[in-house]
Amino acid sequence: MKKVHLLLMGALLLCFAGKAQTDTTSVPVEESDTIRVGSILIIKNGKENKSENVTETPKKRQNNNPRRRNKVSTNWFVVDLGFANHDDRTNYASAEAQNFVHGQVSGHPAGKTDFNVKPLSFNLNIWLFMQRTSLYKQAVNLKYGLGVELYKYYYKSDIRYIDGPEPYVERLGIDYKRNKFAFDYVTVPLMLNINPTPHRKNGGLNISAGISAGYLYGARNKQKSEASGKEKFKSDFNLERWKFAYVGELGLGPVRLYGSYAITPLHQYGVDQHPYTVGVRFSSW
Repeated sequence: MKKVHLLLMGALLLCFAGKAQTDTTSVPVEESDTIRVGSILIIKNGKENKSENVTETPKKRQNNNPRRRNKVSTNWFVVDLGFANHDDRTNYASAEAQNFVHGQVSGHPAGKTDFNVKPLSFNLNIWLFMQRTSLYKQAVNLKYGLGVELYKYYYKSDIRYIDGPEPYVERLGIDYKRNKFAFDYVTVPLMLNINPTPHRKNGGLNISAGISAGYLYGARNKQKSEASGKEKFKSDFNLERWKFAYVGELGLGPVRLYGSYAITPLHQYGVDQHPYTVGVRFSSW
């Protein structure tokens, strides 16, 4: 009887041992479906191993430098302030010049001294915008703009502009405390700009040269004296409507200098005077 019990116990132990072995081998081992090594992606699916070479497209490097990215740059509200005078080419021996200046006295004919200006005479330009377009790698550019040119002459003499069918200048023999002649233009400059160091932050050295076209929109003669007080006369007088001029700019770092010389004379007749100006330009480039 004991032998039977022992046999039964042995059989039960063998059954449990076999079942335990079967359960252990039937549990699947979890494995990762994919493995990435650098730029290689390995995919496992059952017994099959597949490898795929994944090529990543390199991102384009962004250019955060606006000087390189933009071919056109704009500078708003540029201001010029400079000294103003004129190149007097008048032949004062001619009848035309002598007839233009009235009120002459014996031994004192018309001459350059009638139109001499004081050192305080100045030019003020206000450009609504200046724009620069790159022609070659920002080193060669086309520069242009739109604005107004204001000229203020302070005469040393006692001349006055007289309006009429044929305007002229008259000597009055009055000791003026102030004798100002002002004339203004709407102007468009066009220049070729050379900038050897276009990517320097402070601008480096650059040179511009070209021409400008201006249209006269106003002129006035304003005077002040003890005898007559303040007087102001507004007219176009005999000034040329159009002014064409050579213009230039020199930049060295943050400093900008400008210059202008009128090709056309200031007056239509009588005297041959060509306004010019040199000064400082307040601009970011």
